[in-house]
Amino acid sequence: MKLLVFLGSVRDSTPPKPARLGARVADAILSCLNSRYNDHDIELIDALDYSFDTVFKPHFAYPPSQAPSQLDSLAKKIKQANGYIMVSPEYNHSMSPALAHLLNHFGSSLYSYKPSAIVTYSAGQWGGMRAAVAMRTFLSELGCLPVSSMIHIPKAQDVFTEDGAMQPEQDQTSWFGYFSRTLNQLIWWAEAAKEQRAQVDPHSLIKDFKSAPSERNAP
Repeated sequence: MKLLVFLGSVRDSTPPKPARLGARVADAILSCLNSRYNDHDIELIDALDYSFDTVFKPHFAYPPSQAPSQLDSLAKKIKQANGYIMVSPEYNHSMSPALAHLLNHFGSSLYSYKPSAIVTYSAGQWGGMRAAVAMRTFLSELGCLPVSSMIHIPKAQDVFTEDGAMQPEQDQTSWFGYFSRTLNQLIWWAEAAKEQRAQVDPHSLIKDFKSAPSERNAP
């Protein structure tokens, strides 16, 4: 299976906060995935690597074959993936605007009928839990329903070094075990959804509207 890890932070913090704390968290998640689930194809999608036009224009708004190559390439990766892991800080009790902006460039048909997992973190004591609550609604609307278990990492700068390794006083086995509660759920659902999609095309059951959103309205 193919899993995409989205890193939704593009902000370099200034002292006394550590620079780009989210990169540490994403690296730790990738390390856990590669050590415990190395039979899957895992790729990091870093919001910092993507630059878009000032005027918002999603991938599906372009005529066929005319979308920017960077946007088109990511659309294909999202479509081919079997599951998503969303890594986000908490801004104003909600998810990262950079992550929402990146994900919003693509229609729900690319994400739908696949599971997602939520990973939040903070430099403080709450671990981004309030952002995670908001992310559940956002991801559900995209169609990539989040699994029930979530990962929250408070005071992430005290847990991970700059390269995503565990700080000397931390127990990697315990942390990876904690991560795996969520990752195991994600992979179970991803495998189940993949098998079911092979039996029944879900997009044939619920048609996309072709001319106006009102096509989905009740009579």
